[in-house]
Amino acid sequence: MGIILAKNLKQKQNIKLTPSLKKSIDLLQLSRFELIKKIEKEMDENPFLEKEENSYETNSSYDKNFDFDIESKLTLRENLIDQLTDFQLSKKEIEISKLIIDCIDESGKLAEEIHEIEEISKFTFQAFEIEEVLKTIIQKLSPYGVGYRDHKECIKIQIDNSHIPKKKKLIIMKILFNERLDNFKEIEESMIREGLSKKDFDDAVDEIKKCDLSPGLNFEKIKFIEPDLKISVNNNNFNVEFIQESFPIIKTDDVLINKVKEEIKLKNNNRILQKINDAKWLLTSVKKRNDTIKSVGEYICSKQVAFFDNNPLKINSLSNKEIAKELRIHPSTVSRILRYKYIETPKGIIPLKSLLVSSVSRIRDISAIQLMKLIKDTIKSEKKPKSDKKIAIELNKKGFGLARRTIAKYRKLNNIPSSRYR
Repeated sequence: MGIILAKNLKQKQNIKLTPSLKKSIDLLQLSRFELIKKIEKEMDENPFLEKEENSYETNSSYDKNFDFDIESKLTLRENLIDQLTDFQLSKKEIEISKLIIDCIDESGKLAEEIHEIEEISKFTFQAFEIEEVLKTIIQKLSPYGVGYRDHKECIKIQIDNSHIPKKKKLIIMKILFNERLDNFKEIEESMIREGLSKKDFDDAVDEIKKCDLSPGLNFEKIKFIEPDLKISVNNNNFNVEFIQESFPIIKTDDVLINKVKEEIKLKNNNRILQKINDAKWLLTSVKKRNDTIKSVGEYICSKQVAFFDNNPLKINSLSNKEIAKELRIHPSTVSRILRYKYIETPKGIIPLKSLLVSSVSRIRDISAIQLMKLIKDTIKSEKKPKSDKKIAIELNKKGFGLARRTIAKYRKLNNIPSSRYR
């Protein structure tokens, strides 16, 4: 068999990141603090950049003597592990506790499901053991609220560990776990009809609003946290604005640029041209970064406006893909935007990404809390105990598209026994 040499033409597409695009992507995911430090560094190194007069110094909320390199003495993880010595724990309990702590994110939320932690341990520990340690040990650690899986649980942990009167605690729990969470006014009217005074109800709601929805941030080892956005809400009308205070407004020194360009015509200097291009790139990229953050923040807040205003327990399902589709940007851009970005709200400063809650169904928008309520209602109305499979079939007829194991998972989170024991 002979060997034949032949030329073949083949077309294929490749995506390559240009240096400029890579720099823009890196800039997008910087926190506000990191971006301000980068801008300051660029202004020191690039003579074609200048700060607009009275933009940074006059409006800055920072003390000029403030040390921006200050750090928390302990990370959240170190703080939680240190507190384990306050409990008389067995070796097994310590191992489970450390495993759970490693799955807690910067805000104090448990980032993994119980069954996922079970898998991480390679099934050395069972799900019920992990759940028990979470509730009896981790959720008793300071700052109160860490180890939560949703905002309701975060609030519950803080209320359980507070010193408020028992009567007020009971009222808060009735509000917190009321089945009519979607209509806050109905909860109020129902409880007042049952004999609760308006003052007691309002006092309980005020306690709920005082709860920190990101308790871990006080111990996270990051240099400085400052929000990029601020939301103000009034009767379901909201306004999201980019916080200009303390943010440097920069511009190019056009007089110097024009003068230098005249000289470059006589003698080419690529290094100086690159500095000019870098200055223009920084201006464009910073503006695009801030505008994109504002757009993403506005859309997120439009979906979660009830959570900020009259219903502190209501949060809707929302994903990166939904935001990306609505704003016509790539999901990876949304992911980078949400990284280390914070928003100032009536409930305090919280991470933007904490306002995203995954839908438990691929074909219909439904949060875990909403599904747990549906399961609870279905079981409450059953004449004969229904298996998880039958519940799944019943809900799927309504278009939810849920698997049996999903029903089983959220039934267990509801602390509802299986059909065999009901």
